[in-house]
Amino acid sequence: QVQLVESGGGSVQAGGSLRLSCEASKYTSSSMCVGWTRRIPGKEREGVALIDRDGRTEYSDSAKGRFIISQDTSRIGDKVIKVNLQMANLKPDDTGTYYCAAENVYCYDDTLRRSAFDYFGQGTQVTVSP
Repeated sequence: QVQLVESGGGSVQAGGSLRLSCEASKYTSSSMCVGWTRRIPGKEREGVALIDRDGRTEYSDSAKGRFIISQDTSRIGDKVIKVNLQMANLKPDDTGTYYCAAENVYCYDDTLRRSAFDYFGQGTQVTVSP
């Protein structure tokens, strides 16, 4: 069972920045896809960004140009991968719960668009005030 532990989040004013981190462990396939999704009140879960082990990234339209996803694979031998989401120029519409997410095998073409991940973390709150 993949374990995903998030940290970061918090409250900022519009235009501010936040950094989310996720430590993924206990996975069976190091090629798994790791990313971030969010749930904004009144809306369905939305894929935000993802990254694969080759460093290929994908972003939602709302995240492009403002968010950067990155990874640290220095402990991949210990079956630990860290994935960060640096968020800049935050807007009140970004307010919601952000979840680290993992697809067990691979980043498929529709993984982000459909938020089709197999595992989710416990979530961390991001609040952006006007």
